[in-house]
Amino acid sequence: MGNTFFRWSLTLCMIYSVSGEGCSLVLKPSRVVVGFGEPVSVSCEATRPVRVLGWESVISAAHTQQDLSVQWKVDSLIDWIEEPICYGVFFTAPRQCEEKLNLVLYKTPDSVSIRPVNHSGPMVEGKEYQLLCEVQNIAPVQYLTLRWYKGQTEVYNHSFTELTSSSPVQVSSILMVTPTKAENGAQYRCVAELELGPEGPQPPPTVTSEPLNASVYFPPTFLDPVPAVLDLTVGAEMTLNCTATGNPTPVYSWQSSNPIPEGMGDEAALTSSSLLPGTYTCTASNTLEKKSKQFIVKAKTKGV
Repeated sequence: MGNTFFRWSLTLCMIYSVSGEGCSLVLKPSRVVVGFGEPVSVSCEATRPVRVLGWESVISAAHTQQDLSVQWKVDSLIDWIEEPICYGVFFTAPRQCEEKLNLVLYKTPDSVSIRPVNHSGPMVEGKEYQLLCEVQNIAPVQYLTLRWYKGQTEVYNHSFTELTSSSPVQVSSILMVTPTKAENGAQYRCVAELELGPEGPQPPPTVTSEPLNASVYFPPTFLDPVPAVLDLTVGAEMTLNCTATGNPTPVYSWQSSNPIPEGMGDEAALTSSSLLPGTYTCTASNTLEKKSKQFIVKAKTKGV
């Protein structure tokens, strides 16, 4: 009872205490970064004779009389609202003062995940999409930076310095993408990085999402879209190459007033030694679009 009354009375006195340069209290270290559930120990030292020196704290409160040093020590720190304060009652003015410990209790996220928003399946070239990165149970969020990567290149980062929660929270970030066909197969990743300052772990702790593999649909594109004019040498083998790139993979069809060589009507290329002069039209198509290309075959006599 007496000890409780002493601490209560001392707390009332602390309302009128000073802090800062005239306090004569030194915390070693002055800033502490500790992982959730890890041990922590901080020393408070008085630089002049002291009547009472102690720690006000939710856990591990302590005080000593006339000693110039007192420790705040916790074997496993799990209290998110802990704000330890070292106080001193001195023989000379200023008679009361206090120093608050700059304490950062951190926790890496339980998970970091990435997914499309309001969309499933492949993306279409030229359309705008949103990718969502979600981070579960991270603290303190104001030290968090979410870094978006496409392949090995960082394309966007999102910080949360405006938030002030000290306990674990869930946060998210959105990346806007307008894919091109060159990005088909690209990998997107989201990396949660806790930048806790020089007192924190080095390098900063990071948790990375599973990669999101981008599948981009784009219409057929011919390697050479210009109509081709070819001279036919009677009896010589000739190839009409209609190959196109596209996703999904294009399918082909051929039309001509001349007979199409048997079994080649759905191939990307016609190869035959029996083609006749005339116009051959190739169509490459997928689920997005159809595109056609003409081959004009002209007769040519051997030796001419």
